[in-house]
Amino acid sequence: MTVLTARALLLDMDGTLVNSDAVVERIWHRWAVDHGLDPHEALKVVHGRQGYATMAVLLPDRPVEENYADNRRMLALETADTEGVVPVPGAPAFMDALVGLPHALVTSADERLAQARMTAAGVRMPEIRITAESVGASKPDPEGFLKGAASLGFAPADCIVFEDSGAGIAAGHAAGMRVVGVGPRAAAHAPAAQVRDLTQIRVERANDGTLRVHVTA
Repeated sequence: MTVLTARALLLDMDGTLVNSDAVVERIWHRWAVDHGLDPHEALKVVHGRQGYATMAVLLPDRPVEENYADNRRMLALETADTEGVVPVPGAPAFMDALVGLPHALVTSADERLAQARMTAAGVRMPEIRITAESVGASKPDPEGFLKGAASLGFAPADCIVFEDSGAGIAAGHAAGMRVVGVGPRAAAHAPAAQVRDLTQIRVERANDGTLRVHVTA
């Protein structure tokens, strides 16, 4: 068992708390085909980023205004489609155990999409959340995690990030935070600890107020 200490936890949503891969892959596969791209290659860069940032990687010569407009359309499609959205194993109990402890959601989804997916998966929504509307730059930029730490009132070094994607882990590292990688996508990006799912995590508050994150191999 590995034990990490922190003052606050910052939690990604898709792939970390909620398994939305079925929806993401269904909608982005169709988008890639419509734009003459190899959908299998496109899906390698989709996870963790806001839609417009994914489009900028895949269509680097397209005007940014078109990406933002397309992003709004994609968000509406993803919000309306919750078929196959399920909790990551252990996520409901993990989130319930964090009630009263400093934590925040930091997601590339907008507020409506986050609400739709957390509700569909039956996972408690944190009171403090940094969504797409809260930031000017998408992961792998660290802005979201830095804002999450500031919202909770803690220094970045006192926070632990839970993330599944390369873009998200890079954002956590850039923010000066330790990262617990969740799921198979995380393994290749050097997180401080790696778990299959959230059944391998237990969090407790110590007498001095610090959080102890127990990671079971």
